[in-house]
Amino acid sequence: MLTFKQLLYRIRENEITARKFHEVETKILTVLNFKDLFEALLSEISKQFNLPCVWITLIEESEASRLLLKAFGSSTLLPKQVHLTARSQFRGLLGTGTTPTLINEDLHAYHSLIPKKNGWMIRSMSIAPITLDGEVIGSLNQGDIDAERFTPDLDPVLIAQLALKFSLCLSNVTAHERLRLLAFNDPLTELLNRRAMEHALEHEFNRAKRYQRELAIAFLDLDKFKKINDQYGHDTGDKVLMEVAQTLSHHTRESDILCRFAGDEFVLVLPETTLSQAESMIWRIQNKMETTPLHVNGHTIYQLASAGIASLTREASPDYLTLLQKQKKPAAKCRGLLCATGHSHLLSECSLAVTNCSCRPVESSKLHPALRVGYCRGFRLG
Repeated sequence: MLTFKQLLYRIRENEITARKFHEVETKILTVLNFKDLFEALLSEISKQFNLPCVWITLIEESEASRLLLKAFGSSTLLPKQVHLTARSQFRGLLGTGTTPTLINEDLHAYHSLIPKKNGWMIRSMSIAPITLDGEVIGSLNQGDIDAERFTPDLDPVLIAQLALKFSLCLSNVTAHERLRLLAFNDPLTELLNRRAMEHALEHEFNRAKRYQRELAIAFLDLDKFKKINDQYGHDTGDKVLMEVAQTLSHHTRESDILCRFAGDEFVLVLPETTLSQAESMIWRIQNKMETTPLHVNGHTIYQLASAGIASLTREASPDYLTLLQKQKKPAAKCRGLLCATGHSHLLSECSLAVTNCSCRPVESSKLHPALRVGYCRGFRLG
């Protein structure tokens, strides 16, 4: 039985702990974006409780994980302290309940929840499930080298309360992000929409003008895309657009601005990029599209694209809209898939009136037999 002095000491300890949890909750309650919410939570817990190991585990199929991954590029903390795991692994360990788990034995069974690259030495840990729209989508985790830090006999009520508050904040941020995506992103491809792109382009144009920096813009127009919709249906066409968007995202940098301009047209705003660098990027994208079939709804489709490029240092453009229009024209004129041929190596003759149109040999062995045809790619070279 505790003495009065021991009981008073325990009460004071609990008050200090509750105050620390309150500090963490205060930090996260007003945040309205994923990056700041997760960074504030993780850094504040580590600071308040002097914990060496604090991280979030997310089920990789969840909406929260998909939205959060977009914030990784601008964060140095999140890639190290957000860990993705499969839904089956997570539920196999914790089920679908929301009661925190405190463990200091047999931790190897929970290794799938722990980031491996950090090399943490953990002998006890707490795992508090977090929810979004009533569904468990991951957990807030704390670990320590001290085996007595988190023991099963401790009352996890404050940990559960923090996880609940974080879940509420997560719900608010997700709703805010959904609205932002609807306002600034194309709902199909999740690339920026035209309105958002023009706003970003105006900013980059003014910055490049002011500081005399490089800026290039590329316009991609999908060749004969209408035939896909007509022949296979709009559902297949939509999936092709999504695949193209993923290809563009994979071949561009974090600083580049990608946009679905309209229908089957895409725009790439490329800051700090010379004309030759932009050309190289577009060649890589086109080569990927030429040699990689899309398997959509049981169909094998090779989707090619024509392109136009404009460079601020090569064009006398008084404003960003003029620059945008200059790189759109060549792609509109040069529409690809011009003529059938039986040559083993193809060098198509450009029969269109496109200034500085660039064509080059393509190994026919890399193309599907149905698409072994000459084609023209238009580039605005300035």
